[in-house]
Amino acid sequence: MRTLPFTAILVAVLSLASSAHAQEPHAAVQAFGGLGVGSFTTTNTNFGGSVSGDLTPNIQVVGEVGRIGNVLPSMTQTLIGLTPVDFNVSAWYGQGGVRFTGGSSAFRPYAEASAGIARLDPHLSGLGPGLPSVIANAGLSLLNRTAPIASIGGGVTFQGGAFLADIGYRHRRVFSDSWIDALALGDSLSTNEVRLGFGVRF
Repeated sequence: MRTLPFTAILVAVLSLASSAHAQEPHAAVQAFGGLGVGSFTTTNTNFGGSVSGDLTPNIQVVGEVGRIGNVLPSMTQTLIGLTPVDFNVSAWYGQGGVRFTGGSSAFRPYAEASAGIARLDPHLSGLGPGLPSVIANAGLSLLNRTAPIASIGGGVTFQGGAFLADIGYRHRRVFSDSWIDALALGDSLSTNEVRLGFGVRF
């Protein structure tokens, strides 16, 4: 008969522990690939990885690193497409921000905003093989610049157990005041990205 109070206490403790575990913050890591749309005729490959952690069940802090294929605006890319050479400005970036989510644990729409730093890397091709191309790109590498970057976007995450998938959109803008900004022809250095990611949650 004395085992009854002990059993009741044990059940109560296990129930509290299970409830506390369910409310613990979670984190996720993810790899993604995206298609950056610069104009009607040009697309660029973007890729990267991200990590997120729950602040509340519906608010996460997000960190991301990756590469953008080209940040030149559509008008500039279209004009360059009319020439025999190809010129683009790619960027490696790192940024952090906040994500707001809704829905159930299996299907969660979200909106996100983040900011960070991008390293702009101009590249010229189409000059043909040999010394001219090597010299041109060696000179351009001396003109690499860092600049602030900001992103807004949204999407939907699908989760099954520890695995998750993410389908989303990002608009990224680079705030450069260097010679590269002049290539925007009055527009902004930016890209619109459709992306797909896969990761794990723990």
